[in-house]
Amino acid sequence: MSEHHDALISRRVRRLETLLQERGVIAGEAVEEVIDAYLAESSPANGARVVARAWTDPAYRERLLADGTAAVAELGYAAGGVQKQRLRVVENTEHVHNVVVCTLCSCYPLRLLGPSPGWYRSEAYRARVVREPRAVLAEFGLQLPESTAITVWDSTSETRYMVLPRRPEGTEGLDEDALAGLVTRNALIGTAAL
Repeated sequence: MSEHHDALISRRVRRLETLLQERGVIAGEAVEEVIDAYLAESSPANGARVVARAWTDPAYRERLLADGTAAVAELGYAAGGVQKQRLRVVENTEHVHNVVVCTLCSCYPLRLLGPSPGWYRSEAYRARVVREPRAVLAEFGLQLPESTAITVWDSTSETRYMVLPRRPEGTEGLDEDALAGLVTRNALIGTAAL
């Protein structure tokens, strides 16, 4: 979205908050408390824990790929926020690399990945990653072999995506906590390996 569009939405949200407060529907502090609580529970560390579990538990990995919404709920995470969304987890393999975008806005699994980075919301990323994913990934420092297929997944308000990155070689002896520490937000979006 453009800065003008973001500013317009911010003004509308503030006006709605003011109207709700003036009519006694909510207190201003209540709105802030809900937002703070929501953001406090939103972190890429959550997505990293999901990935680490999938790397160490093959049955969980299968459930995650079959029904991401239910699988993350097993670990206490909601796929969406106030509005329920379906979570689909796509797996990187030796031959396929996945990357996520929201071409219309910035739909994003906030609880699992934390606040979205500015580049994810930018018009340049949203337009270019669909047309030239290999070039965009290279700009992030991710050079993939030409033989690796790249699949771009477009998130929507109903379906959000998260990438299950490939487990790095040589990590067989690491426990879930150590593995989770290897996973970055960009890897969960697909703009980085590990």
